[in-house]
Amino acid sequence: MKPETLARVVSGTAKKGDVLGIARIAAIMAAKKTSDLVPLCHPLALTRVAVDFEVDEAGSSVHCRAQVETVGKTGVEMEALTAVQVGLLTIYDMCKAVDRGMVMTNVRVLEKHGGKSGDWTADVGE
Repeated sequence: MKPETLARVVSGTAKKGDVLGIARIAAIMAAKKTSDLVPLCHPLALTRVAVDFEVDEAGSSVHCRAQVETVGKTGVEMEALTAVQVGLLTIYDMCKAVDRGMVMTNVRVLEKHGGKSGDWTADVGE
């Protein structure tokens, strides 16, 4: 995003309000509604959804990370990916009036634990 857009996000002066706070709520809600959004994705009883935003002033960007957990015997990758994407979409929606050129990139799974397929961590070069 443009540096002046990021400045509005950080200072809380965006016209629509607390961008990161609202984006966090949207991301959590999206994780809980993933099965309503993605065909053939079954509903899961999530035990934890944590969403964090990191402001990168040098890169004029906001990084979003979601950690999703369940005690069930299935993965929650789709819920985490949905949370991140909807969190970023919310930032876009709240700031598009001043910066339509914002870009969302590099949304991916970084690591996974448990479930049928076991643990997995992304390679740095992937």
